[in-house]
Amino acid sequence: MRTTSCVIPVVKSPKDYQAYRISPDDTNRLAIIFDTASANTSLTCCVEIFDVDGKTPPNRHQWAVEMFFVLKGEGTAICDGKSVPIKAGDSLLVPPTGTHLIKNTGSSRLYTLTFMVPNEDFSELIRSGIPVELDEEDMAVLGRVDRLMPY
Repeated sequence: MRTTSCVIPVVKSPKDYQAYRISPDDTNRLAIIFDTASANTSLTCCVEIFDVDGKTPPNRHQWAVEMFFVLKGEGTAICDGKSVPIKAGDSLLVPPTGTHLIKNTGSSRLYTLTFMVPNEDFSELIRSGIPVELDEEDMAVLGRVDRLMPY
């Protein structure tokens, strides 16, 4: 049977991303790529940007799985007291109920592509924060024009 309808995908580029700092003292920012508000799905996908020495507060999710893919930089991932170093190209999967945090241990910003499924109010938490601008360094990493980043 042939269908006559077509699902139109949602396409965004870095200039479309909205970025937030969840609370004023946070040392990381989150640039939302897709979430419940922009893609009508229970997936949150964002780029998480950690300043030098920046980290997330320890947190856990009741049902959601969270995945981090390191785009640039290096850091430490801690989950339920276990610590592992992470660097560009590494990925980390945090199961539901795992208390975790990510910390930038490098000399430059740490960038991760972060997914949470289901959303579990993550995007609402991000959007309730303080809007921030992405700077030239952020746009270079997101746009893959950073000369320090291998292609």
